[in-house]
Amino acid sequence: MSRLRFQVLCVFALALTALSCSAADRVVFLRIAPTQSTLFISNADGTGERPLIQPGNLDYNPAWSPTGDWIAFTSERAGSADIFRVHPDGSGLERLTDSAAFDDQAAFSPDGRQVVFVSTRATGFANLWILDAATHKARPLTAGKDGDFRPAWSPDGQWIAFSSDRGSDLPTAKGRWERLHLVDIYLIHPDGSGLKRISQHGNFCGSPKWTPDSKSVVTHCMSAEQTWEYRTAMLRGFPADGESQIFQIDIASGSAKPVTSGLGVKLAPAVLSSGKIAYVNGNQTGVSIVYPGGEAGPTGQGLSPNPPAWSPDASHVVYSRTSYHPSPEPVELWSRNPKFDLYATTELPAYDPSGEHLAVTKAVFGGITSLMIVDEGKPAHPILDRKDLVLGSQWSPDGKRIVVGVGEFSSFLNFDVGTKTPIDRFNGGAQVAILNADGTGFHVVTSGPNNNAFATFAPDGKRIIYRTAGPDGQGLRIMNLEDHSIKTLTSEYDNFPLWSPRGDLIAFVRNINGDFEVMTMRPDGSDVKQLTHTHGNEAHLAWSPDGERLLFTSSRMRFKDEALYTGSPQPYGDIFVMNYDGSHVEQLTDDQWEEGGPAWQPHKP
Repeated sequence: MSRLRFQVLCVFALALTALSCSAADRVVFLRIAPTQSTLFISNADGTGERPLIQPGNLDYNPAWSPTGDWIAFTSERAGSADIFRVHPDGSGLERLTDSAAFDDQAAFSPDGRQVVFVSTRATGFANLWILDAATHKARPLTAGKDGDFRPAWSPDGQWIAFSSDRGSDLPTAKGRWERLHLVDIYLIHPDGSGLKRISQHGNFCGSPKWTPDSKSVVTHCMSAEQTWEYRTAMLRGFPADGESQIFQIDIASGSAKPVTSGLGVKLAPAVLSSGKIAYVNGNQTGVSIVYPGGEAGPTGQGLSPNPPAWSPDASHVVYSRTSYHPSPEPVELWSRNPKFDLYATTELPAYDPSGEHLAVTKAVFGGITSLMIVDEGKPAHPILDRKDLVLGSQWSPDGKRIVVGVGEFSSFLNFDVGTKTPIDRFNGGAQVAILNADGTGFHVVTSGPNNNAFATFAPDGKRIIYRTAGPDGQGLRIMNLEDHSIKTLTSEYDNFPLWSPRGDLIAFVRNINGDFEVMTMRPDGSDVKQLTHTHGNEAHLAWSPDGERLLFTSSRMRFKDEALYTGSPQPYGDIFVMNYDGSHVEQLTDDQWEEGGPAWQPHKP
């Protein structure tokens, strides 16, 4: 809901009921998601390609009905992700689900009358539901706090195969903080009985598809570590030595045999009506749909590795093409909570105290990164360009200065590091710098071999707090800007310190036994409190202008799809808000995209 619409509704409510009503809070954050995803349909060899429906939305994850008359797909055209269906000629568009939750990854029953899909509508976690296509009534099939994904109905109607990370503690990737995705293949009867795992636990096997005899499934498999290595491949290209294989698993014995070999990241297998297996292949030249025997399939710019869908006779295929053009100017998103207006932008935004100016970083892989200022209603303009990374900007209380981290921050852009050699928090080094809001007066205020970053001003504007890590120790430091004296506040694995606007608290994130938790303490280091107790990653804090609440990013709702399909390093970050004491936690976003670095806009007078 837009702010203007909310204010109009408030005035209307005020006139009718004499109740008070305040404007929605505006929250801006980084969102790693396609700016456009369009479904195309073509002949099996890629000729005759045309859009399935009108481009301009986020449409993805198609599924062709066994009767051939419908194509189901996921779309965000009406707000949150919901399931729609349309005829292959593009006519008869129909919305099948209408929930504020995340609905995705549909698959038809053999008679086409039911659809099994993934939804967070029950508890916020990705579970399976079954929908009656005629009545649109849905019932739960699975439950729990683990993620269930990519369901597929057996041709005989007896089983639904799906991938799931149940039983996984989501370990971190080697030398990094991002979570690996360990996924197994499970079977369940459509009535919810007979749940069983048929793949060996410990690595990744996903996106099952049935053979015509309903006796086996095919799946793509790789090591757990490769789920990190290939995760951002849509954006940066698959490695030359990338390899994963397609396996066929017998459901009676659980025995698995490879049906492909050689290099190439092989994803999203499908069993065609002929019994042959097609799949999506990714390498350094891009993504293509591959058939056995070397026949040509769709390829080219923007082809998504998300699973394509074939017509029952395999003569046609539908697939998505995506584009990524993130804008530093905030782009309004759908919000399920009328108290909050949500906007997407680029890296780690921050508002000045007036709420009229937004600082953001725009990074280009292998190129220059810019600290940019966005004045409402105007194009972004750069005030600092560097060949290394500009990260974590924050404004001074008077709005005249900006503090920012500058340096290599190798782990943020060089994703290969984590898969080849372990890294430490030194990350190539960084320093804290301060500049004027117009870009003048740039000067570095820290020194030494450590990675010094993520600084914020004290409310008096005379001090900053920042994190440090490296050979000179780790933790949080407070610097007096008048004499550059430094006070050691903590010596733990701490990050993202943020001084409360009221000056009474410092919020930060601490690594506690491998989990990242939100903490607060007094500016003198006393009264340390742990606000969250979540297995996973909490990060990227932002105070409300009155110091009463905190925004943060959390992985607590886990994955909502197999990690390789989203094209982001951390496809599990949702935005949450809570009171300063950790109470009243509320989820603001619910999707499969990576979202982080929220900024809370002060209300303008």
